[in-house]
Amino acid sequence: MKIDNSPPRGTRDLLPDSVAARDHVLATISEVYRRYGFQRIETPALEDIRRLQGGQGGENEKLIFQVLKRGLGDHVEAGIPIGDLIDLGLRFDLTVPLVRFYANNHATLPSTFRAFQFAPVWRAERPQKGRYRQFYQCDIDLIGDASVLAEVELIEATTEALDAVGITDTTVRLSDRRFLSALAAHVGLAELEWPGFFIGLDKLDKIGWDGVRAELIEKRGLSAMAVDNAQSIIQGLVGLEADKVADRLADAVPSLPDEVVSDMATTVGCLADIGTKRTIRWEFDPTLVRGMGYYTGQIFEISHPKSSSSVAGGGRYDKLVGSSLGKDIPACGFSLGFERIVDLIPDVPSRSALAVLFEPDVPVSYALQRAREVRAHGRETTVVRRSGKLPAQLGRLEGQGFTGFVHLRTVLTDGTTESERPLGAPK
Repeated sequence: MKIDNSPPRGTRDLLPDSVAARDHVLATISEVYRRYGFQRIETPALEDIRRLQGGQGGENEKLIFQVLKRGLGDHVEAGIPIGDLIDLGLRFDLTVPLVRFYANNHATLPSTFRAFQFAPVWRAERPQKGRYRQFYQCDIDLIGDASVLAEVELIEATTEALDAVGITDTTVRLSDRRFLSALAAHVGLAELEWPGFFIGLDKLDKIGWDGVRAELIEKRGLSAMAVDNAQSIIQGLVGLEADKVADRLADAVPSLPDEVVSDMATTVGCLADIGTKRTIRWEFDPTLVRGMGYYTGQIFEISHPKSSSSVAGGGRYDKLVGSSLGKDIPACGFSLGFERIVDLIPDVPSRSALAVLFEPDVPVSYALQRAREVRAHGRETTVVRRSGKLPAQLGRLEGQGFTGFVHLRTVLTDGTTESERPLGAPK
C-alpha cells in the first residue's frame, strides 16, 4: 500500500523560507527576553499522564495525545480500561512541565526564577486555519515573586518583544480571577456555579450578550436575576481610565478584597507610565476569563485587529507549583502565540547569500578556499558546481534566495580574486 507523503492532518512541513522567518522572530524575541533576565530552559515533550490530567488544564485536558505503555502486545484483553494502557502524554502547554521542572530543580535555582521556554506542544484539535495539532509556544514565567512586579514586567517584556518583531497596534486586556469570583458571589451565584458562569462569560466576544445569556440561563440554568446583575456591573466597568479603575472596581463589587483593587491599580498605573515612553494600549476587560483552571490572580491577553484570537495570554498561578512541590510558590507567566505572530509579521530581512560557482576544471580545494575566505567575514556562502547553461543555473539560484555569485573559471595565483556579481544583473 502506498503511503501518503503529506504530513498528518493538523501538522505542517516548513520550507526553508518559512523556517528563516521563524528563526528571525525567535531571535528577536529571545534578545528582548534576555535583556529582562529570563533564562532559557528545556523540558521533555512527554509528561506523566496523571500530571497532564491533574485538573488544571481546563478544556485542553480533553485534547491530550496519550501514549500507550511500552511492552503491550498486539492485542489486549477485553474490558481493560483505556487508562490502564496509558502512562504518558504529549504536553499540551509549557506551564505544566515548567511546574514539574521547578519542583525538581528548585534547590539549585534562584529564589526568584525567570524562565524562558520555546518548544512544540501538541493538542488533538480539529484542524482548521490558524489551529494546529502541533505548534510552538514561547513562554516567559517569573516564579517566586508574589508582587505585581511579576505581572508588570511580563507585560512590559512581551509587548516590547512584539514591537521588536514589527507587530504594533496591539491591545493588552486585563482582568483578575479574584474579581470574577467576587463578582459571581456578589450577584448570588453558588460557588459550584462559578465555573459555568466563567465559561459562558468567556464567549462574549464571539456570541454577544444575547448568546451569553442564553447559555447561562437556558443551558446552564443560572438565575436570570444574577446574570442580569452581572451584565450590568460588567458593562459599567468597560473603558475605564487608569486613575478610575481602582475606585470603580471597589464600588461595583464591595466585597472585593482591598488587595485585588490595589494590585490592579498598581498594574494599570505602571502601564500608564510605560505609555509615556512608548506606545502601549491597554484596557480593563471584566469579561476576560482565560481557559486554564490554574489561574489565581491577574490575567491578561494581547489582541491584534488582524488576528481572530489573542496573540499572547497569561496570568498568575500561585497554587500550581504547590501541587508538585508540596508548598505554594507564587508564579506568573505569559505565553506568546508564536504561530499567529509569524503569520502577522511584516517581511523579514532578506538573505545576503553568495553562491561560489566553479567550473569542472577548477579544483574543489580552490572553490572551498574561496568560500572560506568569504565566510570569514560572516557571509552566508554555498559552494555550487557549474552545470547546464549559466543563465538557467543563475535563475535557479536566484529562485532559491541567493543574492549574489562568484564565478570561478580558473585558479588565480596572482593574489587577485573574482568579483562578486549580484543575481538578476546582466550575465
